[in-house]
Amino acid sequence: MKRLVILGGGESGVGTALLGKEKGYEVFVSDKGKIKEKYKEVLIHNEIEWEDEKHTESKILNADVVMKSPGIPEKVALVKQIRAQGIQVVSEIEFASKFTNATIVGITGSNGKTTTASLTHHILKQELDVGLAGNIGDSFAKQILEKDYKNYVLEISSFQLDDIVSFKPNIAVITNITPDHLDRYEYQFENYIASKFRIAMNQTKDDYLIYDADDEVITNWLAKHPVQSKMLPFSLTKPIENGAYLENETIKITIDNDQIIMPTANLALEGKHNVKNAMAASTVAHLLKIRKQTIRESLENFQGVEHRLESVLKINKVQYINDSKATNVNATYFALESMDAPTIWIVGGEDKGNNYEELYPFVNEKVKAIICLGVDNEKLLKNFSSMVDVIVETQYMSEAVKIAYKIAKAGDNVLLSPACASFDLFENYEDRGRQFKEAVRSL
Repeated sequence: MKRLVILGGGESGVGTALLGKEKGYEVFVSDKGKIKEKYKEVLIHNEIEWEDEKHTESKILNADVVMKSPGIPEKVALVKQIRAQGIQVVSEIEFASKFTNATIVGITGSNGKTTTASLTHHILKQELDVGLAGNIGDSFAKQILEKDYKNYVLEISSFQLDDIVSFKPNIAVITNITPDHLDRYEYQFENYIASKFRIAMNQTKDDYLIYDADDEVITNWLAKHPVQSKMLPFSLTKPIENGAYLENETIKITIDNDQIIMPTANLALEGKHNVKNAMAASTVAHLLKIRKQTIRESLENFQGVEHRLESVLKINKVQYINDSKATNVNATYFALESMDAPTIWIVGGEDKGNNYEELYPFVNEKVKAIICLGVDNEKLLKNFSSMVDVIVETQYMSEAVKIAYKIAKAGDNVLLSPACASFDLFENYEDRGRQFKEAVRSL
């Protein structure tokens, strides 16, 4: 009996444990932190051995295979020990994919992957049996165990790709690549780019890679590191023979001389970056033979993703917008770009080596006040204090929202778009977004 040790008792860890047990592995789950009650109950109910608030090496180093949670960095001593013993380390995506024959659409990128994955799933589910997993919703492993859909849309982070071995999506999507999580990649952008491109490393000529042809990081990398898969680029600026492009406010998608044309006027999501997300999702749908009419209708009625430029409330003609999912500078770039009114910007958190320069033009043009919400705001103050009249610091969401309320005039926007991770003051970006929404509702 093979021994499967799982590091991390969260959604992906517990899903893998259940699938592993069903497939005949001897399973042990170990978490250095506390395992949430709801997950403990599942483990106990399924008679899976577990421990939390510690790692017992003797029970871990005898594994045949280790599935580690994407949140655990390589530099942790225990991970180094596991590797030194030659034990295979895999991600949930790698482990689970061995137990399904489904068609897999894998979506990665620094930004837009949740929206693109949700939108792709929204279109496909109108006509196909399809699950949505990866970084989003119920774990991939658990869905394979309980439902095993014929198709999956997976939102995949670079951390999950770092531990794949033979995983390959039939259709891969790279939305864009901008510096993010560099703290996990020795502060080398090259390492992070290479990590994203692992999504295509096992692809063959029968698979597809959909990517942003306007993104120089991607096109430069592809020029030096060719892939096996068929390439379907998308672009807002130039005609594309095989792939998607924008012409006169119309999206044109061509695959093997079969073209779909869609007006962008009625897209549910606003902003240039969402035209790109729509192109990527529609290209996937076109490949999977979804009817043109279905694709059009789905793009028009898609509701968007929570914590991503989500309109919360209008109070005294001031619009409050929750973009808590903006955990890096590039995501905040899109948020500020789409603001069409004077904006009070709530920013800050755990900085991952951010360079704020690309935001300067927007801050000069659109931002009237900045509220820094982090444990350490020194970098923000240094970058922006000369650009705005008002810049204040706080460590409480409720206070940040009250300050914004006082400063705001009719017609203004109050935007939470932190450009940073949330772990210094919040549990995660969802917790940060919900606290913002609660604070706005209780104004």
